[in-house]
Amino acid sequence: MKISAILQSWYDANLRPLPWRETTDAYAIWLSEIILQQTRVAQGLEYYLRFINTYPTVDKLAAASEDDILKLWQGLGYYSRARNLHKAAQKVMSDYNGVFPQHYANLIKLPGVGPYTASAIASFSSGEAVATVDGNVYRVLSRLFDIDTPIDSTTGQKLFAQLAQQELDPTHAGKHNQAIMEFGALQCTPTSPNCIDCPLTDHCLALEHHTQTLRPVKAGKVKVRERKLHYYIYIFKDTLWVHQRGAGDIWQGLWEFYCIEETASLKNKNLAGSKAEPLMQFSLKHQLTHQTLLCSFSVFVLEQPIDLSNEGYCCLSWKEWLQKAAPKPIFEINKKIAPLFEQP
Repeated sequence: MKISAILQSWYDANLRPLPWRETTDAYAIWLSEIILQQTRVAQGLEYYLRFINTYPTVDKLAAASEDDILKLWQGLGYYSRARNLHKAAQKVMSDYNGVFPQHYANLIKLPGVGPYTASAIASFSSGEAVATVDGNVYRVLSRLFDIDTPIDSTTGQKLFAQLAQQELDPTHAGKHNQAIMEFGALQCTPTSPNCIDCPLTDHCLALEHHTQTLRPVKAGKVKVRERKLHYYIYIFKDTLWVHQRGAGDIWQGLWEFYCIEETASLKNKNLAGSKAEPLMQFSLKHQLTHQTLLCSFSVFVLEQPIDLSNEGYCCLSWKEWLQKAAPKPIFEINKKIAPLFEQP
């Protein structure tokens, strides 16, 4: 328990004051944990406050429409989190009588809740003695014990889960988990860890062996796929053609302009209005975890209306369009074309 005691003492002196650390409400903690997956605290805080103010209780979140939740989530990315957020809230209402569970065994059954999230909520809300293992914990433990087993291997995941549980202070599980994650975020950072002022220097084997910059070890990088998306923005008066993306691909449930994805067999397509010169053209690159999206945008202001309904698109007014949840590249282009819809 000596390492845990040092971490908790460090945490008392260095913790960042955050609203989800000031409550034992499992719903509020769960909301913060889902938002903070793949998201920096500085960005996640804004979204957390937005969600907790709009949906202060789980029943209100469960009763919301998926479109409203996706719109509130817009810009945060990894939209499956938002869809699972909604499904989990509905499951709490149907399976737990609207009372958000506090224990690991029930939390792990919720959509979008994995071992880390279930452990975090359980330990923070009820003090259940379950260790959290996130990227920060992997890094701290791999350096403390100078472990070269890859953290993205099955063996490594089991090893670190056991080690994290071994080092856990069961009488202060929530505080221990918060402390080791905060320590990894602020002190034992991925690059340039502050080893000089580290309170664990006497316990760190990686520091002793000069391997701290080599820990943690990963087995290999994930192959990134490149995709080319060509968007055609057809504007007639104050309307434009858009559609909602379906299941089975990126951005499920989000809205976009008329889109053609370039493939080896399809590099050009004669589109309605595409023979005319576009009024504006833009391009941007958007990086997802496993995909690089190269997006081009051509804007056409039409003198006559066109009909793309047979291709699954619908015609919306600019005001209606702005109420729809869109992925970040589309959201950014909205800002650029907004002047075309402004009344003189």
